[in-house]
Amino acid sequence: MKGLLLKDLYVLTAQMRFFLVLILLFAVIPSYSMSGFAIIYAAMLPYTSIAYDERSKWDQLAGMMPYSIRQVVLSKFMLGYLCVAIATAVSLLSALVIPGGKASPASLLTAACVALTIMAVTLPFMLRFGVERGRMLFILVIVAAACSSMTAMEALNESGVALPQVLALGAPVLAAAANLISLPISFRAYARRSF
Repeated sequence: MKGLLLKDLYVLTAQMRFFLVLILLFAVIPSYSMSGFAIIYAAMLPYTSIAYDERSKWDQLAGMMPYSIRQVVLSKFMLGYLCVAIATAVSLLSALVIPGGKASPASLLTAACVALTIMAVTLPFMLRFGVERGRMLFILVIVAAACSSMTAMEALNESGVALPQVLALGAPVLAAAANLISLPISFRAYARRSF
């Protein structure tokens, strides 16, 4: 699996240098919206890797190599985890070092959990239907998540519950649960891929 992860990292650094630098630049800016964008965008890099694999017909080659479906899928998840961890670490370091930043460590960790949850929900679609068809489902999931989270935040604000504490406690639990559920679904989705 280490070889699969290295392959994805090599492809991304060769094909997307500008965007990777842009993600790091946004992560360094001491603003929650910019750092949050960098973290969320980092969680989408596995989709780019899947798109490059589709274009080069790498999945057919992988079928002839000694890689299991489990290893291929886990490498995509590990790529997402690694990218989110790097973007979050750079954002946290920036928030601690640069004075006057508006991004708190709790808000950045919450953004990382949201990014991992989005990845866990949408990656099975990408693995099953491919990036082109999976993108439409991805957009629907993002719109539904945005609408439901805004409604939930309004309800929590009106009830008088301290929103930062709810997010700080709920986001890691939601991210962990979503990823634990998503992995076996992704194994089956990739095995039945139709692209």
